[in-house]
Amino acid sequence: MKSLISGILISLFSFSAYGKTMTKEIDYTLDSAVFKGFLAWDDKLQGKRPGILLVHEWWGLNDFIKGKARDLAAMGYVVFAADMYGNGHTTTDPQTAAKMAGEVRGTPRMRERVVAGLAILKKQPGVDSGRIAAMGFCFGGTAVLELAYTGAAVSGIVTFHAGIISPKPEDLGNIKTKFLILHGADDPYSPADSIARFQESLRKTRADWQMVYFGNTVHAFTNPANGSDNSRGLAYNPLAAQRSWRYMKDFLAEIFPAAAGQRE
Repeated sequence: MKSLISGILISLFSFSAYGKTMTKEIDYTLDSAVFKGFLAWDDKLQGKRPGILLVHEWWGLNDFIKGKARDLAAMGYVVFAADMYGNGHTTTDPQTAAKMAGEVRGTPRMRERVVAGLAILKKQPGVDSGRIAAMGFCFGGTAVLELAYTGAAVSGIVTFHAGIISPKPEDLGNIKTKFLILHGADDPYSPADSIARFQESLRKTRADWQMVYFGNTVHAFTNPANGSDNSRGLAYNPLAAQRSWRYMKDFLAEIFPAAAGQRE
């Protein structure tokens, strides 16, 4: 990282309650740019508990990802959804999303920004910094793979319909974490050769990994906003979405046994 996080500012002084789930926005800076993350937790729980770093789709840190953060917080985790674009930028326009994602993906910015998000999560009250998972959807799945390749001390990585990328040769010795890769069997954005290279890289490192495919499922299958037309290459699949969430729950229960306050 070119610079250290220079500070954390709470941008909302009143918290919003969703049952027992509390949320707040957190402003932080990296390389003089301002980022707006989103924290969710259950304030009824006491003591340290696992933290989850959550990374958004290419649309930005929107209501879909904030909803996922609340769902995870209701399970007993402290969740920080990082802002990968800065200033909380979001869009619903695919061309704009592609431009924003393209300015980060495949550049040093992706690793710098996801590592910054991890640092913010670890600073939060109630987080056990020795029990951290990172999770991402689409673009965010690629981001958490990059995090794993830095050698970050996280217990597990979960991706939902990620853009699959392989570690660079110099990254192979860094990998310490476990992987759960949840993927559409018909996802046109992850060519078979890319997946084969990814899997071979993890074999070389003897990493603990599993990759689950969902049949008749294309890209972005967890988001209802994507409709149901598989011919577009991305579409919501409610059954795959439900099944993948259950796989994630089992994985988290495995890497965080007897986590304080953990709930279904």
